[in-house]
Amino acid sequence: MDKSATPSLLLRLHANDNVLIARDQLPLGQALPELGLRVRAQVPPGHKIAARGIAAGEQVKKYDTVIGVASRDIEAGEHVHTHNLKFIEFDRDPGFCRDVRPIDYVPEAERATFMGIVRPDGRVATRNFIGILSSVNCSATVINHIAAHFTPERLARYPNVDGVVAFAQTSGCGMSSPSYHFDVLRRTLAGYARHPNLAGVLIVGLGCERNQVAELVASQGLGTEVQTLVMQDVGGTRESIAAGIARIEAMLPAANRVARTPVSARHLKIGLECGGSDGFSGISANPALGAAMDILVRHGGTAILSETPEIHGVEFMLTRRAVTPEVGQKLLDRLAWWEEYTRGHSAQFNGMVGPGNQAGGLANIVEKSLGSAMKGGTTPLQAVYEYAEPIDQAGFVFMDSPGYDPVAVTGQIASGANLICFTTGRGSMFGSKPAPTIKLASNTPMYRRLSEDMDINCGQVIDGILGIEEMGQQIFEHILRVASGERTCSERLGLGDHEFIPWHLGIVS
Repeated sequence: MDKSATPSLLLRLHANDNVLIARDQLPLGQALPELGLRVRAQVPPGHKIAARGIAAGEQVKKYDTVIGVASRDIEAGEHVHTHNLKFIEFDRDPGFCRDVRPIDYVPEAERATFMGIVRPDGRVATRNFIGILSSVNCSATVINHIAAHFTPERLARYPNVDGVVAFAQTSGCGMSSPSYHFDVLRRTLAGYARHPNLAGVLIVGLGCERNQVAELVASQGLGTEVQTLVMQDVGGTRESIAAGIARIEAMLPAANRVARTPVSARHLKIGLECGGSDGFSGISANPALGAAMDILVRHGGTAILSETPEIHGVEFMLTRRAVTPEVGQKLLDRLAWWEEYTRGHSAQFNGMVGPGNQAGGLANIVEKSLGSAMKGGTTPLQAVYEYAEPIDQAGFVFMDSPGYDPVAVTGQIASGANLICFTTGRGSMFGSKPAPTIKLASNTPMYRRLSEDMDINCGQVIDGILGIEEMGQQIFEHILRVASGERTCSERLGLGDHEFIPWHLGIVS
């Protein structure tokens, strides 16, 4: 990012760009001496202005990447946004494996460590919850009542237990089975059931649902890893709540017998998420998080990029880093699935972005994707996984998911993520359990306005205080502290009890 030409008002992201980014609000008529012109309209922070005249039909470039074409002639100094920028599809060479570079791994003895919880089977946890899962929405109220019983006062005798959390969901019946939707739901529930951050698990079902508890346990190979309870067998709502409370009370003493010990950072699996993105997200928070993930990968850890609709248009940034053509093609196959899935709908994949994204300076999905993909850093793409599929490959990987934040993060946690890093430009009040969420602000004004919810201010990059690499190092060090038990903003606020949302794909009948 070259700021030397316009240090106070504008950001030039690449020498080949024909748009610049407003660092702050630019009023109508604001002089831009460096360009020898004045701003032709009020431009909000994070939005684009034309660095020169752009003819109708000419490509508009940001970070030397095409984000659309001018829908009419645009004069130098004019605001460039949805009113004069047209979304287009264009051929993109996947260039499989072209940009793969060897990873400069840190020697094992020198790798970073954090204070983790090592389970008897060798899995490493960053938190220590007991979880209650519903096989169907019909048991959701019961599991919420069971979890609500375990107040901080009642858990005071178990200081090493972070809490009892209910993972209620809205499906499990009235759905096609067998079906892809059914498989995804079961895979998601199983991923939570075997998550290392859960010291004990109780699955509660109604009894007549399609997603039968016994079949769920058997089909996913959960065996003796979980306890189960079926409401129709136990005797109804009150009896089921009482029985569930008794089961959890029996789990607590064992769950409390844990201690944190130093473990290698290679045990970290970080889910990468963005929400409420703005024009600064791809300049500060996302590339800084990418720099932190490059450090994590060098230390043997795993970075999980998701949100398939939000790499649309810039997928070549990933396929060119794929370790094999097969890995790159698998990513393209998922994008082709999404193209068919969203055909005929006003979905983000087909160019639309949310009102908040537009207000923050992002005109279309390609521009949003350009920033979103940066969260994955620069290391090779090792593997591509389906939603909630167990991730067994270290390094930078991709997991297919929607862009909707809670659905994407639910899949990442089910896949094994033991911590989430969430970038935001407009502001997000998201939190997650059993893996905690670190929130990274893209700009300083929002960080200050929402300081109770933001963990890290990546706006320091925009402000010229820190470079991307320095910011990435700070993020990595913060990750190690949170993995060691330091509470995030969302944890202190009690968030994460209602953000478990498995991906719904099928019909409801």
